[in-house]
Amino acid sequence: MTETGAMTLPGLKGRRIAVTAAGSGIGLCIARALAAQGARLAICDVDQEALERAAAELGAEIASRTDVSDDAAVDAFFDTIEDGMGGLDGLVNNAGIAGPTSSVEDISPEDWRACVEVCLTGQFLCTRRAVPMLKAAGGGAIVNISSAAGRFGYAYRTPYAAAKWGVIGFTQSLAKELGPDNIRVNAILPGVIAGDRIERVIAARAEQAGVSHEEMTAEYVARVSLRRMTPPEDVADMAAFLLSEKGRNLSGQSFPVDGNLESL
Repeated sequence: MTETGAMTLPGLKGRRIAVTAAGSGIGLCIARALAAQGARLAICDVDQEALERAAAELGAEIASRTDVSDDAAVDAFFDTIEDGMGGLDGLVNNAGIAGPTSSVEDISPEDWRACVEVCLTGQFLCTRRAVPMLKAAGGGAIVNISSAAGRFGYAYRTPYAAAKWGVIGFTQSLAKELGPDNIRVNAILPGVIAGDRIERVIAARAEQAGVSHEEMTAEYVARVSLRRMTPPEDVADMAAFLLSEKGRNLSGQSFPVDGNLESL
């Protein structure tokens, strides 16, 4: 058993794993779950204060202020990993932003590009640098965080939904490409995840729809078969499982963690 009382997962202790946007939210929960399993962590985030708090809590070996949509910043992060940790055994592409909540004709090209650059292109930029290290390690695992928006249409959130659908295609393509190198690639699709981020999403959607925050919250929860939000720790548990030896024959798959979200 780990210190947190969770099941010990084989193949994580001592493994070098990079987690993007690990300063808060789902990313921090994933990093905590991995630290509890004895993994060696390299983390990044755009929020310097959150990054420093997370690094101190987790004992991360590398903590870098990194915008995953910035080619040079991503290169610097992975250069530091290669120099400081000697390589990688796993990658969690978690970084993402909500993007605008608006009708398509009112979304600016700048806001569209910003959302897609972080949510989709950022995963490409990190993966292209991680893969040579995973190959050198004899294999490994990549977990891409998509969203329930990656399997449902999402009115008034088109940039986000488009990017998250793209993550699914990216994941399945990588699984085929990298399987012969013993690299597994899967996606997790969080649904209505409890926390500050969903509260901001609900607030923006409520404002757009002209209803109260409470009414919009009830509408979101009513779409979940279990009629409750999912704690971010459940997403973290799935990520740790997929990175561990317990997930050794899982690749190219998309795993909803959402209490059976029926629609968006």
